[in-house]
Amino acid sequence: MEFVIDEMRPEDVPEVLSIEQVSFTTPWSGTLFMNEIYKPLSLPKVARAGGRIVGYICANQVLDEGHILNVTVHPGHRGQGMALEMIRHMVGLLEERSCTVIFLEVRISNEAALRMYERAGFRMLTVRKNYYTSPEEDAVIMKLDLPSDKS
Repeated sequence: MEFVIDEMRPEDVPEVLSIEQVSFTTPWSGTLFMNEIYKPLSLPKVARAGGRIVGYICANQVLDEGHILNVTVHPGHRGQGMALEMIRHMVGLLEERSCTVIFLEVRISNEAALRMYERAGFRMLTVRKNYYTSPEEDAVIMKLDLPSDKS
């Protein structure tokens, strides 16, 4: 499927929320997405196909670290590599902003996401006990080291 990665705008939030609510047991609120849109060091992006939002990714930067906060593809468009492309796009943006490492958390039972992040170069760092609620579950903390350009 052809899609473009674009800035998330305030008018995108209702469509993003509809995907969020069918994808997670503890979905983000509209306020959380709006906060990401307006935070200076946040990178909220959407994937658009055929004039509709079919996925999104939110990340932010703290000093030289990137943090991927949320990656989601509409259930009807999963399995086509869209999430991996959004991850790779975000890695490139964070690298351009001089990040040297990127972290993320993922439910330990989300095997498809774990495999996707590994394909993107992330490696398991540790397990954080009872990180998630509804249902309570451990998180796998993953890390991607970026090449440092300190020549």
